[in-house]
Amino acid sequence: MEKRNERIEVMNHLAVNMDDIVNKYLIPIDTNWQPSDFLPDASKETFFDEVKELQQAARELPYDYWAVLIGDMITEEALPTYESSIMVVQGVDMVHEPEGWARWTRAWTAEENRHGDLLNKYVYLSGRVNMKAVETSTQYLIADGFDIKTDDDPYKTFVYTSFQELATNISHRRTASLAKKHGNNSLSKMCAMIAADEMRHHKAYKSFIASIFEIDPSEMMIAFADMMKQKIVMPAHFLREMNGEKSGVYGHFSDAAQRLGVYTGKDYIEITELLLKDWNIATMTGLNGPAAKAQDYLMRLPDRLTRLTDRIKVPELEYKFSWIH
Repeated sequence: MEKRNERIEVMNHLAVNMDDIVNKYLIPIDTNWQPSDFLPDASKETFFDEVKELQQAARELPYDYWAVLIGDMITEEALPTYESSIMVVQGVDMVHEPEGWARWTRAWTAEENRHGDLLNKYVYLSGRVNMKAVETSTQYLIADGFDIKTDDDPYKTFVYTSFQELATNISHRRTASLAKKHGNNSLSKMCAMIAADEMRHHKAYKSFIASIFEIDPSEMMIAFADMMKQKIVMPAHFLREMNGEKSGVYGHFSDAAQRLGVYTGKDYIEITELLLKDWNIATMTGLNGPAAKAQDYLMRLPDRLTRLTDRIKVPELEYKFSWIH
């Protein structure tokens, strides 16, 4: 209970600057992009011609690319799970505080919501996708929820979001580059816009952790190490297909991402190294005993992860997803 009260006190202290946080890291709704900015307009006579052009460009994209794009889309569509998980975090759960952390969570969710909407409409119009199968996977993922091992701890939760937002930035940024390589400039721009959002969100959550380190360094260090010991699990970890069985679909999705170079084990290590550097983990002083041990563990982690990653071989065989025609 004492630790919980301390966490809430820190979160309340940081929330005093909520106006600055929202203005710095989120874009005003009236000036933000919307999915309709990038898609054919059904009210125009040119709509069917534009859809035909979109479908022609979509045919140039390889199978693994579609597996990754759809997996990314389903991940974005499971947004209700992510919002609900953050809303119960200590210091965020005071939802009636108009200037508190619930305000940030709602506004962040509103920005993130556009990502799934945009990708969903694109894959539907592409004609390459079995939408019934995709929609079934999406409903399963939301219904199943997820357990990222943060409990209701804001320190662990913001470590997770700092890491995961950068991972999604990398994934969307590289799908943008690959789409452009295959001549699909329209899809490339969509993915790039989503990636830009994810980078802003990553910087926001990373700054929250930096502020916590200034106030409560020992507990923050221990929380950071605890999260990395259990590994950062991606939101789509419990992906299913139409039969409803948890048959390792996420593993096949991850293999496709690795084959394409969209998101790899090396990226996981590089994100870890970046966070260690940005949060000045190596040079932090004044820590208590357990925190000093956590600091030592964190500084040894990249080398350990590199040794483990070097042993992993990615299957060459493409898994046949029910999502793709």
